[in-house]
Amino acid sequence: MAAETPFITQEPPAAHPPRIRGSSLLAAGHRRTEALLLLLVVAITTFGQATAGLAVHGELPGNLGQFALSMALLSFAAHLAVRRFAPYADPLILPLAVLITGLGLVLLHRLDPAYARRYGSDPTASGQLMWSVIGVAVCIGVLVALRDHRRLQRYIYVTMAVSLVLLMAPAFFPGDTYGAKRWIYLGGLSFQPGEFVKIMIAVFFAGYLTLNRNALALTGRKVLGMRLPPGRQFGPILAIWAVSLLVLIFERDLGTSLIFFGLFVVMLYAATQRTSWIVTGLLMASLGAFVVGSLEPHVHGRVEAWLDPFAVYAKDGSGSDQLAQALFSFGSGGLTGTGLGQGHPELIAFAGRSDFILTTVGEELGLAGLTAVLLLYALLVQRGLRTALLARDPFGKLLAAGLSAALMLQVFVVAGGVTGLIPLTGKALPFLAKGGSSLVANWVMIAILLRISDSAGRHRAAAAEESADQR
Repeated sequence: MAAETPFITQEPPAAHPPRIRGSSLLAAGHRRTEALLLLLVVAITTFGQATAGLAVHGELPGNLGQFALSMALLSFAAHLAVRRFAPYADPLILPLAVLITGLGLVLLHRLDPAYARRYGSDPTASGQLMWSVIGVAVCIGVLVALRDHRRLQRYIYVTMAVSLVLLMAPAFFPGDTYGAKRWIYLGGLSFQPGEFVKIMIAVFFAGYLTLNRNALALTGRKVLGMRLPPGRQFGPILAIWAVSLLVLIFERDLGTSLIFFGLFVVMLYAATQRTSWIVTGLLMASLGAFVVGSLEPHVHGRVEAWLDPFAVYAKDGSGSDQLAQALFSFGSGGLTGTGLGQGHPELIAFAGRSDFILTTVGEELGLAGLTAVLLLYALLVQRGLRTALLARDPFGKLLAAGLSAALMLQVFVVAGGVTGLIPLTGKALPFLAKGGSSLVANWVMIAILLRISDSAGRHRAAAAEESADQR
């Protein structure tokens, strides 16, 4: 039965079992592996910065030493925090996050001169480095303040209320950016609340499903061979669906609504193991997308550009020709690329440093480089799902699975839009693309995954030590 599946157990262990002999060796091994991987990350990103500088300027960049020192200090600070506050955490999560962040900085340093020459735009790499420092600092702060991830379960309804307010807030601010209203403006600052809302929603869903998963998995009527959810538990699903449509209609934010609704469906399936939730979710998402795509002009325009990008390109700038430019860029890259710093990704205009930064990878590093970057994301998602499988408490399992699913969905909607698989969404590619809100929010996600992973690692070490003692 779904309620007895090994993914969700009813055994709530103590948050921190006593430290026992031998278990510290496991923690030390994890942190040693993490330190060696971080050294490799600093070497890779520094080499990338040097290669891009040689290609663009014909000489090593003047800020190469500063860049290498910045990456080393970021890695060292984060490693020390994990060693002190989460010593049993997975040794791959932090190096993967630092590596993708560092690659993003390399790409932005490479793109800044091209955008300055063609459009006279301001540099963004220094600002992204500042947001990287803030993101890592926030990650460390979360590790210090959140000593037990299950504390988040106490505030699930407050979290959901705050997330809904933040999600709807951009609709009340004047103006939009690039057709969508996803920013909140406070004085001279702006941020995208949707990047933080996905974490809050994952926390709420994990708590809600932990409390209601038996009713969702075991009750309801069978229709056409599928067990549909009962009315009382189906109410929140309808509410989530309605809010997703409202975000599409009033904020014209296709990416956030897709991630929002997709996250809930994935977590429902993880909690109940019922395929009827997947079928119901897909039907509701398809219906909502069809209605809004037919009625909302901005979304409808993106669908048209997706269906025939070259027709839009042929209109000489009438409409969004970015997808056609991206396909040209991927085609120029071929298998191995033109070489870092030797392509022309700036032809995509303003989006080349946000969601379309992936085209720089495809053009200059080729299909091989693009595959490598996507595999880095896939490995990071896999470590999050592994954390979910190893976690002992139901809330931790669902939260780790939800955060991993949120990352996976965001990479999918961005990469799918840029490559023409789905309509463009305008979301930032996690860690890699320009955007302070996205970067900080994703580092918060990394901190929570590290905390859950540390708890799971402690219990695994304790169980292994007990088994050894009994033998």
